[in-house]
Amino acid sequence: MKAVILAASRGTDLEQLTEDRPKALVEVDGKPLVEYCFDDLVDLDVTEFVVVVGEMKGEIIERYGESYEDVPITYAKQDEQLGLADALLQAEPHIEDDFVLMLADDVFQANLGDVVHRQGEDRTDAGLLIEKVPEEEASRYGVLVTNENGEVVEVAEKPAEPASDLVMTGFYTFTPDIFHACHLIEPSDRGEYELPDAMDLLIRSGKTIDAIRLDGWRTNVDSVEDKDAAEAHLEG
Repeated sequence: MKAVILAASRGTDLEQLTEDRPKALVEVDGKPLVEYCFDDLVDLDVTEFVVVVGEMKGEIIERYGESYEDVPITYAKQDEQLGLADALLQAEPHIEDDFVLMLADDVFQANLGDVVHRQGEDRTDAGLLIEKVPEEEASRYGVLVTNENGEVVEVAEKPAEPASDLVMTGFYTFTPDIFHACHLIEPSDRGEYELPDAMDLLIRSGKTIDAIRLDGWRTNVDSVEDKDAAEAHLEG
């Protein structure tokens, strides 16, 4: 499969660390965030990276050029920060079949391959890696509800009153159907095109989204404190 990496975020909550670089190039334990994505995806034998970049795209393109570890890189530009679904749509011209989606601000040591293998072997419509978090933290993430078969039946982006303590981790597989869903959704109250809203459309149209529990750990690096936590995991 190809892999789409969403790397357009400015990362304003990382303060001075993103004054002169995009969030994807913030270093965690001496390595840029996006490189953790590249390395994980190389291990999964992806055939091409489609990297969605933002207004500071030049720094990423200059650093990585046309390939990483012999895997070719194609760049797509998100002109405005209009949400993950909008960012994903920028990659649509470069995707023809099932693909992996990864957010460039997560650091994983986890069972990512289980999600990819489920997509490849069972031909599900989508899959995602999920984790259980303390109830008071769930509203920071995309929250979901699953049925007894481990299929997602409800999903919402950063709800004020989360319906569960299960959240998305930033690692997914999709068929190209997700692009049609992203085109159909309206902006949320935050003024963004939310990926969970597109996933909800898939569910309501009869598509199956499998949820695979995280085995290992991941840290979403959204602040200096998160960066420190990721480094503590890596060093521990």
